[in-house]
Amino acid sequence: MTAVRNAPAEGPVPAVFRDRAEAEAYVASVCFKHGPPRLLGVELEWTVHHVEDPAKPLDAATLAAALGDHAPPTLVPDSPQRPLPSGSPLTVEPGGQVEISTPPRASLTDLLKTVALDVDHVHRLLEPAGLRLGERGADPFRPPRRLLRVPRYAAMEAAFAPLGPEGITMMCSTAGLQVCLDFGLLEDLPKRWAAVHALGPVLTALFANSPGVGGRRTDWAGARMRSLYATDPVRTRPAAVCADPAGAWARRVLDTPVIVVRRPGPDWTPPRPLTFADWIGGALDRPPTRDDLDYHLTLQFPPVRPRGYVEIRYLDTPATGGWVAPVVLLAALFSTPEVVDATLAATETAAGRWLTAARYGLHDPVLARAARDVVELGSAALANTDLPVGQTDEIAEELHRTLAEKTGKTGGGRS
Repeated sequence: MTAVRNAPAEGPVPAVFRDRAEAEAYVASVCFKHGPPRLLGVELEWTVHHVEDPAKPLDAATLAAALGDHAPPTLVPDSPQRPLPSGSPLTVEPGGQVEISTPPRASLTDLLKTVALDVDHVHRLLEPAGLRLGERGADPFRPPRRLLRVPRYAAMEAAFAPLGPEGITMMCSTAGLQVCLDFGLLEDLPKRWAAVHALGPVLTALFANSPGVGGRRTDWAGARMRSLYATDPVRTRPAAVCADPAGAWARRVLDTPVIVVRRPGPDWTPPRPLTFADWIGGALDRPPTRDDLDYHLTLQFPPVRPRGYVEIRYLDTPATGGWVAPVVLLAALFSTPEVVDATLAATETAAGRWLTAARYGLHDPVLARAARDVVELGSAALANTDLPVGQTDEIAEELHRTLAEKTGKTGGGRS
């Protein structure tokens, strides 16, 4: 949701933060914006594989040649990074994953057309090079390997490595479907924030399709969520659900360790361990600027991230075409305050079961019951979208079919 992401903060913003309170106020103002909910966005990323051998390592030159003028500067430093036909920028993640981020749309119909057009274009870019997009939320064929040699990712890898192997796995071997929604009116914001978190374990389990990475830990339903959760708990665990989510998030951001300090040269690792609050307090040889804090915000990776809008990050990348149903389901579940209230009620018993969802999926009975309620609720709420009836019927059937497959029920379709 580029237009929202680039919206300025309300009121004057200091170039240099003088104290913690000033920085917290800035974070709250830029991360939690409210108003009538209008816009929707989608970000899709995929691992990339050789068609003839999906376990063959990907190399930067082959990927760069396939993407051509669409390649980002992190892959090709002098690339013009031409947007895709619908205006979506194309980026590349540390392990060579390809990602598209759509411009925001007020119409769900228009959003689906935008995404479909740009996804088809990416397929056409890769096909002549003998490459294809992956169809899971984690690479089942290859161990993690960093493809991009840029200072940001080197510093991240250095920060995560002491905590275990999940950081490099998250960076290089996972791919997600991200759905972006407006926060809504100020009076509705706490409930929408609570609902999107309570839905997290349920939808993680319903759409999990990443049983392991590189043949490791294949007994997990969602290895992607497992890797995210274990990467660096202070920056990857869910945010607080409370009466003042903006204040809680601002405090968390200031207390999170700084893992990247941009400066000339290839080494962006911090000279010493510090939080952003420590930096404001004089821990480095210069005070942090607004740009430093903006950059620090991009290094927070919870399953739901506030960015002026709600960035839902807990869904695995699905197989080809499978992105439509979860995107539409989320749009429907947040279509009216009444549906949001019903969503909170339907997910109350499942809230907080993130690791259970990643480990067992809908084999967990609590999550399975909640998923049935959510699918029924979402299917009924599809009428609140601007999609034609025939399309909503097809999506409802797909949601019920997915539910049946994941719970081990036979028959599929609506009960």
